[in-house]
Amino acid sequence: MAEEKTTPMAALKQTLLSLSVSLSYYCIGLVRGYSAPAVPSMHATVPDLLPSKSIASWVSSIPPFGAFFGSLVAFPLMHRIGRKYTVLIASPLWVISWILIATANDWRVLFVARMLSGFGAGLSLPAAQVYVSECSDPKIRGVIGSLPALSMSVGILVMYIMGKFFHWRLLAWICCGMACCLFLAVACFPQSPVWLKTRKQYEKAHYSAKWLHLQGFSIDPKATSAVVERKEKQHSSPAEPTPKPFSKEALLRREILIPLGIGLVLLSIQQLSGIDAVVFFTVEIFHAAGSSMDGHLATIIVGTVQVLSNGAALFVVDRAGRKPLLIMSGLIMCLAMASMGAAFHLNSIGNTCFGYLPVVSLIVFMVGFSIGFGSIPFLLMGELFPTAQRSLLSSLAGSFNLAMMFTVIKTYHPLEDLITTSGTFLMYSVLCALGVVFVITCVPETKGRELESIQKLFERRPQPCSQLELGGEKASHDNPSFSAADEAVHHHHSKSIDTKL
Repeated sequence: MAEEKTTPMAALKQTLLSLSVSLSYYCIGLVRGYSAPAVPSMHATVPDLLPSKSIASWVSSIPPFGAFFGSLVAFPLMHRIGRKYTVLIASPLWVISWILIATANDWRVLFVARMLSGFGAGLSLPAAQVYVSECSDPKIRGVIGSLPALSMSVGILVMYIMGKFFHWRLLAWICCGMACCLFLAVACFPQSPVWLKTRKQYEKAHYSAKWLHLQGFSIDPKATSAVVERKEKQHSSPAEPTPKPFSKEALLRREILIPLGIGLVLLSIQQLSGIDAVVFFTVEIFHAAGSSMDGHLATIIVGTVQVLSNGAALFVVDRAGRKPLLIMSGLIMCLAMASMGAAFHLNSIGNTCFGYLPVVSLIVFMVGFSIGFGSIPFLLMGELFPTAQRSLLSSLAGSFNLAMMFTVIKTYHPLEDLITTSGTFLMYSVLCALGVVFVITCVPETKGRELESIQKLFERRPQPCSQLELGGEKASHDNPSFSAADEAVHHHHSKSIDTKL
């Protein structure tokens, strides 16, 4: 079969949609990066605003806690009002939170506002990634689907740079303006055609896919729900009635549990690598290494390395594939964390000859994280999860990821006291190594595959003869970019697909 190429107009429109939706991840980056420059600025300008180190710590780290609940709420919103409007709802929440921060004169107001900003981040985290994945062709989904993660790292870097020149109140007003820009940018784009189809809005789904120039979309815009359901019933196995999408029978199927398990483990590895301990405590780590470098400059260097690495990953994710990049990313992080742990151990016994090693290790770690585990787990979240349950599974995975982030941040200092700084980084190194083993043995390659063909990787084999005979027929597809010809070729080569999990 000759491969369909994405047309320039399709690439342009899908990229514009991705860039606009990725502004939500940019705003998440602003939320994540705010505490690093803002807390020192608060201590310098309003010393009584954060009366204790404990309160300052909670104000800094509370957004992931709010995001945990936001991500849970994202499921019913994504299912009922769609991916687009779930992203849009985050915008006014961020506007309110940044206004509260900019005008705050009490730490309790800061605490509530930071939690509200985290809640908005939790709403947009799963919704934006799923929205982008469903509105892009398979040939460019790797690049387009990686833009949100790149935007988040850009947001963190921009906050670090602005923090060097502006005080904390002005930073909040600037972030408030960016939240308004997000609403204006996303409002003009169509809803996800995949979601519209699940809501039986076939005419809107047709014109949405037509505007985006998605490949292989075959819904008749004038079809009624009864006609489409009758066609789907004709192509389904009469012996196996399809359960409701969120029933117990549907959610406990193999093709649901395995993708969810893979997604949760990848997101766990992403956080247990120690990334947010590094992001939140960069200045502290540099000082502990004996570096005399300015704290703001240190954070800017780390943020710049992360952005450049994420940008470089865009050009290889659809060429090298997801799995090789995850393996390379895990190995680099493992070695970097082991190097950092060794450096702190040498420093603790009085050997200061390797004072530069923690700085170099930290930069190498950010490079390794950015090329793989920084963006690909989010990309796979939109690829592995079945369409019918994608809103629920993405919401659960996002909540789990944010809970892990909060846990890693809050346990960093207790782990330092318990097993020393050296032991903490060595523990992160071992967890990264275990992550590499998991990727090698359990994660399938999704490069260039249609979303529905990815879902078929997790179905039980061998299939009944009655189902195999339907392989060449044209069925109704959850993903608009999955054509009947693709399905026929998939069944023809089904025995050659590696499904080892």
